[in-house]
Order: sequence, then C-alpha cells, then structure tokens
Amino acid sequence: MAEIIFRSRMDAKRFYDHLLKCLHINPGNQDILLLEDRYIVKILENKINLEYVKTAFYEFIVKIKTDDWFRTILQEHYFYEDLEEQQHILEIIYSVLEGQREDLTVLIRENEEAPNIKDAVEEIFQDHVSFSFDSFIKFRLRPYLKMLESYVEISIDEYKMEQEYQMFIQTLRDFLAGREPKMDSLHLLFDEEITFYDESFAEIKRGELMKMIDRKLLFNHPVYVDSASIAPLLSIAPKNILLYTKNPEEPLVRTIKNIFEERVVIKSFKGLRHTKEWIQQENSANENGA
Repeated sequence: MAEIIFRSRMDAKRFYDHLLKCLHINPGNQDILLLEDRYIVKILENKINLEYVKTAFYEFIVKIKTDDWFRTILQEHYFYEDLEEQQHILEIIYSVLEGQREDLTVLIRENEEAPNIKDAVEEIFQDHVSFSFDSFIKFRLRPYLKMLESYVEISIDEYKMEQEYQMFIQTLRDFLAGREPKMDSLHLLFDEEITFYDESFAEIKRGELMKMIDRKLLFNHPVYVDSASIAPLLSIAPKNILLYTKNPEEPLVRTIKNIFEERVVIKSFKGLRHTKEWIQQENSANENGA
C-alpha cells in the first residue's frame, strides 16, 4: 500500500480526482481511497499498477500544481492580485515554456525540469510507501521551484514592456486621430532601408520627409518614435498605406499596422527587388505619360 499525505484538503481532493481520471476509475472504487479527514490518498499497490500512479503524480505536479505555484509567486513575491493581470502573465510564461518565445527562453537556463521531476518522483515512490507531498516538494523540488521564479520574473518584465508598448500605441493613435491626411495613399517599401513613394510612385526623399515631420512627435516621444518611419507616417497621416515587405511579422511592420490599423494594406510580392522594379516602371510610365 502507498499513502500520499497532503497538508491541504484541496490538494488531496484534486490529486485523488486526477488519479481516478488518469486511471479511468470511478469514484468509490476501494483500490484508491481519499481519507478527507486526514488529507490522505491511499493506493492499494497489489490492485493498481504503481507506474500509472507515478505518471499521474508527475502530471499533477507539472499540469496542476505548477500553475498554483506560478500564481502564488505572482501574488506573494510581486503582489499581482488582479486575476486578469495574472492571466496575462501566465500566458507569457506558458508561451516561454512551450518554446514560442525564443528571445525570452534564451534568458533562462536550459529547461531540464521534466527529467528532474521524473527522477524525484521515481525516487520517492521507491524509498517510501508513505510520504508527505509538501515535504517532497520542499526538499526534492526546490531547484524546480527556483526555476519557476525565474520564469515569472522574466515574464513580468515582458508583461510590463507589453503594457508600455500598448500605451505607446494608443498615444500615437490619439495623435493620428486629430490630424488631417496630407495624402490619400502612400507606398512604403521595406528593403535594406525604408523607402517612401507618393501616390504617383515618385520617391519621397529623406530631406523632404524630414521637413514633413511634426516636431512635437520627436519632442514628446524621443525614444519610441522612429524618425525614419513612424514620425513621417504620423505627420503625413495618409488615408491608406500600401506596405511592401517580405516579412509582415517583423516588429516595425507590426507597429505600423497597430498604429494605423485598417489604413494599412500589406502587399505581398515574390521579392522586394521585383517590387522596386514594378514601382520604377510605374514611375517611368507616369513620367512618359506626362
């Protein structure tokens, strides 16, 4: 027989329910018992394959308790009490855990928690027929809990940056809303450099763009407003922006889309070189027509 003793009634009940679900056993089965008054889950080893119990115990830690620990760290270490804020940060954390944010993952040491937890689970079930869940966590999984703290710390920093970015975007949207468009359409070509073309496909030179920039933008947002792209776009405030790029997901393209929203049309071509040639042909045709 194996016994797992919990400090929390809720943890005992959740593990019991999780174990039944994993083993496809109905509640009331006498091979697995929940002693609610003592917060104990008791397993009859001669009836239940202990390997399945180990797997369920491991999953309980990484799928259920890990989420609890993340929330506890957010509340007790960083004082994030708001559930919506917690959820936003948790989404960032899990995107890192799932490898979706390589830029953040590299800031954290190589993720080796899975084999460490499995080894610890294997050892505890070998050494003890009865053990305390909370003592197991405290003494066997201390490195894992420390690593969770590092994930939370990195994700909070990212969350704060995202909040600042959203405030920045909204500020520029508000600025844009109060401006009269100086052009109906503007062509924006992303290559090694960003090149502006007017409605007639004539290139707008850098010097001319600088003259168009509203100086209040650079004064009020000296760090965030790019004088080569965002500032002239906001100053011109075109009704439509036709943006030519190979990579619609690069950060500056996404920022322009976020600011100008439905005004932006992403134009896809096989290559930027072909796009340049096409614009040059259009420009030449317009000149000849004139």
